[in-house]
Amino acid sequence: MYKKEMIAMLLAGGQGSRLGVLTSKVAKPAVAFGGKYRIIDFPLSNCINSGVDTVGVLTQYQPLRLNTHIGIGIPWDLDRNIGGVTVLPPYEKSTNSEWYTGTANAIYQNIDYMESYNPDYVLILSGDHIYKMDYEVMLDFHKANKAEVTIAAMPVPIEEAKRFGIVITDENKKIQDFEEKPENPRSNLASMGIYIFNWKTLKEALLAMADQPALDFGKHVIPYCFQKGAPLYAYEFNGYWKDVGTLNSYWEANMELIDIIPEFNLYEEYWKIYTRSEILPPQYISADSVVEKSIIGEGSNIYGQVYNSVIGCGVTIGAGTVVRDSIIMNRTSIDANCQINKAIVAEDVEIRDGVVLGTGEEVPNETDPHIYNHGIVTIGEKSLIPANVKIGKNSVVFGKTELSDYTDSCLESGKTLIKAGDQS
Repeated sequence: MYKKEMIAMLLAGGQGSRLGVLTSKVAKPAVAFGGKYRIIDFPLSNCINSGVDTVGVLTQYQPLRLNTHIGIGIPWDLDRNIGGVTVLPPYEKSTNSEWYTGTANAIYQNIDYMESYNPDYVLILSGDHIYKMDYEVMLDFHKANKAEVTIAAMPVPIEEAKRFGIVITDENKKIQDFEEKPENPRSNLASMGIYIFNWKTLKEALLAMADQPALDFGKHVIPYCFQKGAPLYAYEFNGYWKDVGTLNSYWEANMELIDIIPEFNLYEEYWKIYTRSEILPPQYISADSVVEKSIIGEGSNIYGQVYNSVIGCGVTIGAGTVVRDSIIMNRTSIDANCQINKAIVAEDVEIRDGVVLGTGEEVPNETDPHIYNHGIVTIGEKSLIPANVKIGKNSVVFGKTELSDYTDSCLESGKTLIKAGDQS
């Protein structure tokens, strides 16, 4: 039996329904981010930068692109004979076959995988946050306090605390109590969904709670350990951390990358973010183009004007086109004389000549106002927008649309246009 001090279990099965059409064909951790990355690159890079070389990635929803991206873990130096990265989908068992029903249920179903490394500690991570964290420092804190469970927590504004699981600690950061999304929070330390467990403690809790439906860490496993009297500690994290679970937070996190002094820096030499890169030619920026305060991915051809935007790899922006405050993902082609304002355009989209995105007044979206808001226009992957169409704010288009799908070549603000057969 191999012995590993600490292994990581990375929960990457999330559907990410609050990202709307961006996740209708792809799991949230596989969504493009920052021009050349995918969201899962950040926790995977944290692992290898922290010296954690054994990572189980638990996938479930639309896993194909995620599995292809991770492969055998070469970009993160996780192609190891012992350890490395292992993709762990739900599988058919001899007696019953079940999907992962909760965060802890997914871990419970992979007890054998964890057991095979006989670890002292297990690090539980989520696959859909953007941050840099040295898990080794957190492990040192865990050992120094003789903790059985350590929860990474970060201070949030007290008025926002009711959106999170909140931990209440004493002066030594020992956890005295928890509150799940409290109406009147007693603390502003929010759980980040990052945990270090002693393996013995985790295994005992999972086996004891196995029959709970939708077994979850925040609701079941951690309260169980707490009630048993296990020492639980909060490791306070004060760096950049963003849950990119909504279209607006995803848009904001991308925009923050292009600030003069970005709050989240992709260019630090000592903490690299690794990704699976395709072999692409260099970017080309023509003599007549203008690019200001933007990230431009490799293999992109810019003939128009780009301001304050994040442009992925292999994107073409035609002459006379102006892109502002937008995210344009890989291999999308925008033809000539278009106006793109505050839009998120997914991968492999074709936008024909003279299209305008982001016109008109800002009105709530008619079908999903809680998803499509803040004035952002959202275009799903592999969509086609015909020439000279105008699309308003808070609207969403998904599918290969034709001129006849639009009223007078226009989709008004707050409208939803999803072609049947294009959304699974």
